[in-house]
Amino acid sequence: MPSPPALLAAAAALFACWAPLRAAASSWWSLAMNPVQRPEVFIIGAQPVCSQLPGLSAGQRKLCQLYQEHMAYIGEGARTGIRECQHQFRQRRWNCSTVDDASVFGRVMQIGSRETAFTYAVSAAGVVNAISRACREGELSTCGCSRAARPKDLPRDWLWGGCGDNVDYGYRFAKEFVDAREREKNFAKGSEEQGRVLMNLQNNEAGRRAVYKTADVACKCHGVSGSCSLKTCWLQLAEFRKVGDQLKEKYDSAAAMRITRRGKLELVNSRFKQPTPEDLVYVDPSPDYCLRDQSTGSLGTQGRLCNKTSEGLDGCALMCCGRGYDQFKSVQTERCHCKFHWCCFVRCKKCTQVVDQFVCK
Repeated sequence: MPSPPALLAAAAALFACWAPLRAAASSWWSLAMNPVQRPEVFIIGAQPVCSQLPGLSAGQRKLCQLYQEHMAYIGEGARTGIRECQHQFRQRRWNCSTVDDASVFGRVMQIGSRETAFTYAVSAAGVVNAISRACREGELSTCGCSRAARPKDLPRDWLWGGCGDNVDYGYRFAKEFVDAREREKNFAKGSEEQGRVLMNLQNNEAGRRAVYKTADVACKCHGVSGSCSLKTCWLQLAEFRKVGDQLKEKYDSAAAMRITRRGKLELVNSRFKQPTPEDLVYVDPSPDYCLRDQSTGSLGTQGRLCNKTSEGLDGCALMCCGRGYDQFKSVQTERCHCKFHWCCFVRCKKCTQVVDQFVCK
């Protein structure tokens, strides 16, 4: 029987091997799960906030120390990205489920799949969105209203001013912070690990550009009795749902890539069009997500609601992967027979109905 010192040495060796894997799985996305205090509410004498935040790489921790007031908005951007991911995939086998640890999405993100590509893109987009808006609202000392140039096609008698969302600053800061983790890694040229880094950087950029491209000019009328004799215009972020919809289209047309010996990503099928910086790419095929699998991080679809009448991805045939489904009845309550009363409120009744629902076996 091994002596106690030998057992301790073996345990230490096992922990040393396992610890890097655990650290690699953590992510700055965890800022979404643990709201960051704003600098004005820090307690005097408390440990610096950056040392307490899980999931940050060394470079991200340095940026945190330089831009502490930004961290709450990075967390807000991550939450926005996660919510949008869950909306876009709500009717698919993989529905962007989160897990209760610093990795946020679990082992499924260790696969360089289409789903991983979308998650990286939409979370990077969320940071651009949150930082750009925080600049406009005067929440950050290092930026203010947008300084974007006047659009050439804006009518000459319209004023270019107001306080627009600072998309330029949001883009630059998100690029520096989100990409820091990938740029710190130093893998052998042409290795699978380097291919994954390049994939992540491409998808981060696609997410940032989606916010940049969907931002548009907004205008407000001025004049007597709403005559709109004068207009003031500024740059404004699009609703984030529009960004999510655009990235979902990019997900559907994502390009399969592989790493070359020269350390570049190339198309698996050269007949397809070369992806632009606005496109999503992936390096691994997706699991089918049908069954719970700890090795891939798949949670499976057992217990998921499905649509019996649909032939799409939300239909019971596809969602349940051929395992069949169970039927049950549930009582749903909703507002109904709403009437507007002067002045000024709406009064509704509550209606209940029994509906059939279906869940995967």
